[in-house]
Formats: sequence, C-alpha cells, structure tokens
Amino acid sequence: MAEELKITAVSKGEKYRELLPQIKALIEGESDQTANLANICAALKFGMNFFWVGFYFVKHDQLVLGPFQGPVACTRINKGKGVCGTVWQNGETIVVPDVDLFPGHIACSSASKSEIVLPLFNRQKQVVGVLDVDSDELNSFDETDAMYLKQIMDLLIF
Repeated sequence: MAEELKITAVSKGEKYRELLPQIKALIEGESDQTANLANICAALKFGMNFFWVGFYFVKHDQLVLGPFQGPVACTRINKGKGVCGTVWQNGETIVVPDVDLFPGHIACSSASKSEIVLPLFNRQKQVVGVLDVDSDELNSFDETDAMYLKQIMDLLIF
C-alpha cells in the first residue's frame, strides 16, 4: 500500500530533495512503466504543486500523450511543433518563462503560463518521449527544476 507524499520543505530545491527519494521508493521494484510514470506525475503534481505534469511518447511520427496529472491535454504533437515537439527534435531541455512568447507554442490550456520540457532517452540515446511540466504562473521554472527533473528522468529505463 502506497503512503502519501510528505513534503515539508519551503524552498524549491528543498522540495525536490525531499521528493526525489520518495519517487525512487515509489518506482523501485515496479517493472510496469505506465504505473511508474503515473506515480511520478502524481508525485510531481502534488509534491511541487505544478499545474500540469505529463509524459508524451514517440509513436511513429508523433508524440502521443501518456500518463499525466492535470486538466485534459493535447493528444498528439508533431515533431518540431510547440515546446514538446522542439524538445523531441533537438533532444535538449527547454525552459519557457512565458509560453505566449514561444514561437509556435501549442496551447493545450489557456491557463498554462510557463513550461519546462525534458527529453526522455532510451539506452541508445534516442529521444523516446518527453516530460512536460506546466505552471499557471509566469517564470516558474529555472535551472533548479531542470537539474532535479533530469535526475528523475534518469531513474527511468527505456
């Protein structure tokens, strides 16, 4: 039986440092990737109070929505389109302080104001998906988020 997350920290870095071992414990020993991804989304959404957290996976020639937490989302994204499609194309994390200023931003929700998207690599270093995190406030993400979210992504084996 899963326990509730316990986050008592105040700063963003402290929250991530408390959350990371809890996420490791949630997915340790569980071989089902969908279950692990769903729990990671829930842990990030509630542990960090994000507006939207989810995974998209490369299927044929598009990113297709996977496990997520938050309002309904875009189901398919083309390579090179929007923030997620650009991360898939380039294989690099993108931090967007104001989504309205990102050329070609795909607005799945008008409440989303800032975003960070990280690539998910397989063992052959190919992008197989992305982690998309949205905030309903401007300038919510920075290098601290990028560093800790990458550590979470590194826990996943594809």
